[in-house]
Amino acid sequence: MRVMRACRELGIRVVAVYSDADRDALHVLSADEAVHIGPSPSAQSYLSVERVLDAARRTGADAIHPGYGFLSENADFARACEAAEIRFVGPPADVIEKMGEKTSARRIAVAAGVPVVPGTLEPVSDHAALAAEASRIGFPLMLKAAAGGGGKGLRLVREASELGAATTRAAGEARSAFGDDRLYLEKAIERPRHIEIQVLADSHGNAVHLFERECSIQRRHQKVIEESPSPFVTPELREQMGRLALRLVAETGYVNAGTLEFLVDRELRPYFLEMNTRLQVEHPVTEMVTGIDIVKQQIQIAAGEPLSFRQDEIAQRGHAIECRVYAEDPTRGFLPSPGRITDLRVPGGPGIRDDGGVYPGWTVPVEYDPLLSKLVAHAPTREGAIARLARAVAEYRVVGIRTTLPFFAWVLEQPAFLAGDIDTGFIDEHLPASFGDPPADREQVAAIAAARGVYRTRRARQARGSDQQGATSAWWRSGLTQLHRRD
Repeated sequence: MRVMRACRELGIRVVAVYSDADRDALHVLSADEAVHIGPSPSAQSYLSVERVLDAARRTGADAIHPGYGFLSENADFARACEAAEIRFVGPPADVIEKMGEKTSARRIAVAAGVPVVPGTLEPVSDHAALAAEASRIGFPLMLKAAAGGGGKGLRLVREASELGAATTRAAGEARSAFGDDRLYLEKAIERPRHIEIQVLADSHGNAVHLFERECSIQRRHQKVIEESPSPFVTPELREQMGRLALRLVAETGYVNAGTLEFLVDRELRPYFLEMNTRLQVEHPVTEMVTGIDIVKQQIQIAAGEPLSFRQDEIAQRGHAIECRVYAEDPTRGFLPSPGRITDLRVPGGPGIRDDGGVYPGWTVPVEYDPLLSKLVAHAPTREGAIARLARAVAEYRVVGIRTTLPFFAWVLEQPAFLAGDIDTGFIDEHLPASFGDPPADREQVAAIAAARGVYRTRRARQARGSDQQGATSAWWRSGLTQLHRRD
């Protein structure tokens, strides 16, 4: 949906691809044309290079935006697009290969004089080799997938006895998510900040950074709250990290949007972690504080256009905070909560942006990441942004499934968060065990709320004489009549 909006503002028609599970997904219903590419398992649909390319050929698409996951950092896919003379909206295949593969990126950073977290510079292929490297590096350490990101294929290993089971789980998760089960090791830095730098580079030799994002609030190594600017980063550190990021961009000949991720210790020392050679889920916070549409920039760069601004023309204005709203139950250990959304009310008002992908009546599937939306607040100050986000979280209504909204309401009230005293262990340290103990009447309250939502919706339809028309408005139905779906 985010990419479609940028395309429509640029006057570009959009083709969506979908699996069986996503037949009625919002991006499918909203596209100018939609093509079915296979069954629900991602290996047979969204990870199939040939099926995605076939959809592009059948519809006459001349460019492919790979989104956030699946094939977005797959060099073979980018290379196949080039061979098919279809523009890949991202960096060249050889750059993805160098920087999208984590150990290769670490080797390049070392050669460029950019500090990295101590660890292996090559993927490690078997348990015996992993054990030997772990002994050399020392515990605690991080076991990571060499390909991909997003917290997949990543495990914290505190002692040698945990390594075998962690390796098996991480390799299996990486194989499922990225089709690549290679792993590498890094020394675990205790209580670090996770800070990333957004970059844009065109094919004419111009490159800029769009400052930093603070991504330290994480659960199971998955970011859940992001903000810009970071309350931790000083002007000197910001300038240093921007300079390091652009050094790597120049070293690799990077083109398009990308993100350099760093761990920063308590002494303000940054260590290069990895590069995401794609659009990041959390890019809206950067857009809100810089006023730059990163997706439009991606498309224009892919079309061969130069950047229209210089580094000294970019500034951070105000503060933005994003929370990722998931179909998960925070009172049950964040277990997935698939099911039908019976009612939905999205917050609005000054400074609020919701990049959502669901609608009332949609059934959240079990097959994919349960992200529902990204809720962003922008204000002149961090305190103002927090207040706006808290207000928006309170307004947000999702009936029929559990979501992480109560968890965000809790975070936004915590004194440590309000003071900016956060690190990657914030949730483990502060989330009380009692958070998982729901009130005894919770199920009854939820059932009553859902029933009231359905009742109000039906009464509203009856009042406008449209009860037999389903859950969509006349405006929405008129849009659906223009959809050309290909099976």
